[in-house]
Amino acid sequence: MSATQAAITQLLPLAGDTFDKNKVTPGLLGFVVFAALAVGVWMLMKSMSRHMGRVNFEEAPEPGTASPTTSAGPDKA
Repeated sequence: MSATQAAITQLLPLAGDTFDKNKVTPGLLGFVVFAALAVGVWMLMKSMSRHMGRVNFEEAPEPGTASPTTSAGPDKA
């Protein structure tokens, strides 16, 4: 039997006596994980906002077509 198994078999009954099944909270680890997720989402939203500000939404004319405002010559109708 290893030291870990011996510690578990000796300490597990002691933990069962003090554990209140009606009061279960996420504790410090749950708060740290939640805070890390919140900070990550905030950083992603800030980055997305910055990238959306840099995007040019105007379409550039295609190089092979003439724009409707310029004419190639007089109309011969």
